[in-house]
Amino acid sequence: MTMTESTTTDEQIEHIFTAWDEALGAKDLDAAVALYQPDATLESPLVRHLLGTEEGVVRGRDNLRQFVDKVFAHQPAERRRYRVGFLTDGGRLTWEYPRESPDGDQMDIVEVMEIQDGLIAHHRVYWGWMSVGMLTNGKHSK
Repeated sequence: MTMTESTTTDEQIEHIFTAWDEALGAKDLDAAVALYQPDATLESPLVRHLLGTEEGVVRGRDNLRQFVDKVFAHQPAERRRYRVGFLTDGGRLTWEYPRESPDGDQMDIVEVMEIQDGLIAHHRVYWGWMSVGMLTNGKHSK
């Protein structure tokens, strides 16, 4: 079975898109972590920043729980959740948080999730210039 071949349905993809946003907005650690496979990975510049590691990868649900807890505790005001729709190929889910939003600038991020059997197997977060600038200027503190 390849990355895009799984038993994931369109409904499960949409569920992840909606449930991730709800968990993020509520800072609901249990709900967020429940969306991941037990051996899931998450890659983000924020991993290196918050955990002080060389590698920007978190592996496994237990480590994800610790990382997401730190993320929720250190979200700046610019980390809003304005987004419009998503793209999917049936196994990969992608959406953008554009810098320009109806309420002003927000952190510019693209989320890419590989979904297997209805749960996130691999999650990659790509940051735009505004978000990277927040890290280098110390606005997204540890």
